[in-house]
Parts: sequence; structure tokens; C-alpha cells
Amino acid sequence: MNAPAVRPVAHAAAPARSMPAWVYNHPEMTRLEYERILRPSWQIACHVSQVPNAGDYVTFELGRDSVIVLREAGGGIRALRNVCRHRGTRLLEGSGHCPGRITCPYHGWTYRYDGSLLATPARESFPDLNLREHGLDTVRTEITLGFVWVCLAAEAPPPPSQVWAPMLEELAPYRFEELVPTQPVYHEEWEVDWKIAMDNYLESYHVPIGHPGLNRLFTPDYEDQRGIPGIARGFSWMRDAPSSRWSERVYQKHVAAVTEPYLPEPHRRSWRFYSCLPNLGIDIMPEQIDFFQVLPRGPGKALIRGAAFGRRDERREMRLVRWLGNRINMQVNKEDRMLCERLQRGLGDSAYRPGPLSQIETWMLEFHNLLRARIPEVSLPEAPARFA
Repeated sequence: MNAPAVRPVAHAAAPARSMPAWVYNHPEMTRLEYERILRPSWQIACHVSQVPNAGDYVTFELGRDSVIVLREAGGGIRALRNVCRHRGTRLLEGSGHCPGRITCPYHGWTYRYDGSLLATPARESFPDLNLREHGLDTVRTEITLGFVWVCLAAEAPPPPSQVWAPMLEELAPYRFEELVPTQPVYHEEWEVDWKIAMDNYLESYHVPIGHPGLNRLFTPDYEDQRGIPGIARGFSWMRDAPSSRWSERVYQKHVAAVTEPYLPEPHRRSWRFYSCLPNLGIDIMPEQIDFFQVLPRGPGKALIRGAAFGRRDERREMRLVRWLGNRINMQVNKEDRMLCERLQRGLGDSAYRPGPLSQIETWMLEFHNLLRARIPEVSLPEAPARFA
């Protein structure tokens, strides 16, 4: 994960200190974060290009809940709860294609693409069954930036189209809606609390030390940055001096020329990072973009879910640049994972006390203040007795 560079913000509110250690490794925190932070949020389930044809589907897991995103026969996209109305079996796994209908693998209850119950085996054994009363529950959806967003809460926060509206003009040259997958969806299990991984993405203070390759390639700009409520954004500009590493040097040499047909000149020399609370990152490189979500997997553990997308382009030069970009990006990801895991271990040390935050960590503080507002107990130095 690449960290966005952000401008120090003078009006950052106190308390400008990191959170107590117990907050990053407590089962009650995991439960409350799911109920109060993640479930009532908008999450990317997939990109529209991942369900191109009628019957194509992608599943998305958020905590204990699961959602099916499905392309309907008429071309629309619908999201359904991935739980059979008979006895609760998960209907679909991963991604794939449903030819004509969704069928439960356990007892064969069958649903139309709109979620309505079509048929049940041994129908006569359910003498009072009304099929109309046992359709799959629908999930609130919105398509913004070419992504299918879902929200599981009964009362949804402002939709992505509203949250991202101030950023849409600057994102327009990348034409998110026209992109197609360049890599499959990936999942990584990290031995860190999900909040540590998100903290890491929300600050650039660590970039010059923690990401030497990224620092060789790009300027660590803390100025000329922008943020809006809930979204931090940072740009890094490619250095003129060739890198000492061959993969970085070749990437520097070719990326601008390869992407010239698609992007204005400034965009061809820039990596751009957007982080959206509570748990989303979108990285924009000239040759492709990626998104990732930081999902809790239990106290002190996280699941990183992500995928990459680009324009339809099979040129050899583009394949090379994407391979090099992935190589660089994955090295940054490995560095982030190592740093986060070291931080997780350090928080268990009896010597740890919450330290001061730099103004460069302002957007991390915004995340902490969201946690404090939704779960006031995080301000306590120790876990309350009722959490035991």
C-alpha cells in the first residue's frame, strides 16, 4: 500500500496523540467497529467490468455478512444478501456465472436474478409456503467511479457520489468507468489490527524512511495536497534523476510515453493516492489503478482485499510498464506489511505510551476522531471492565 502525502493542516483538533495500545487488540473493539464503523459504511464490492454479462457475479464478505453483486438480464446490477432463505446456506462463493438462476447448493432452493424465490424441491412438503415471502434480501447499491458500492446498514451515510463529488473532476482523465481488470482480486492476511494498516495508509510521515524505492522514484510532497471530509489525497511527482535500481529506472523511462495516448502530460508523471474512511484506499498510477480495503479479521488481525484495473491495451510496452509498476508497488506493500507488523508487536510492550502526532499525520487523526465519536471508550487508557 502506498501512503498519500498530505499537507500539514493547522486546524487539526486535539487530542493530537496516538491511541492506547489496548484499542488495537481487543475482541470487543472488533465487534463494535464492525457494528458502528464498517457495517454503516459504503464498501466497494467490485468494478462494473467484473460482471460484464447477465448472470456474472462477485461476492463480497464484510465481517460475518456476505453480498452477491449480480448482472441482471436487462443489464442492470443488483446486490443481494448471500444467504438462502431456507436454512441460511451461503449461496455463492468467489466470482463466476449463474446460468439463468441462483440455486442453493444444499437443498436446491432456486432464486431469480432479482432475488425472488422461483422454486423449491419437494414443494408439497411445504404446504403453507408462499414463494413471494421468501426472496433474497436486497442490498443498497450505488455505482460511482465505475465501482459497485454496497451498504449493509438500514440507514446509509451519504452516498459515494456525494462524498467523492469534489474529487470527480480531477479523476475524470482516468476514465474509471472504462477500465477492465488487469489482475484478479487478491486477499492478504496480515498479523496486524485493521486500524494499524489504515493508520499507515493515512500518513506520509513514514515514506522517506519506510519506502526507499518510492522515495527514489518520487518526490515526498507534503505541500499542494488536498483533503475533504472523509477523503485524503496526495500526489507524488516522478523525479528527473534516473533511479539506481533497474526496474525503477526502466519504469521511469517508459511510463510517460506508453500512457501518452490516454492521459494529459502531468498525469503521466504522477502517482496519486486517495484514502477514504473508514477502510478504503485507491492508488492511481499512469498505467493502471488499484483499490484495496482493510478489513478486520479479528483482534490484531486484518484482511487486505484488492484488485487492479487499466485500459484495454495489449501493447508489449504497456505489459512491461504494468509489470514494472506492479513490481514496485508490491515492494512498497511488503514494506508496509513489515512496518505494520513491527508496530503491532511494539504496542504489546509494557513501555508503550501514546505519543504525539505530527501535523503530517492529520488524516490519521481524522480517522481516530471518527473512532472516538462512534466508540467513546477508545479515549480511555485501559479497556473498561465491562469489555472483559
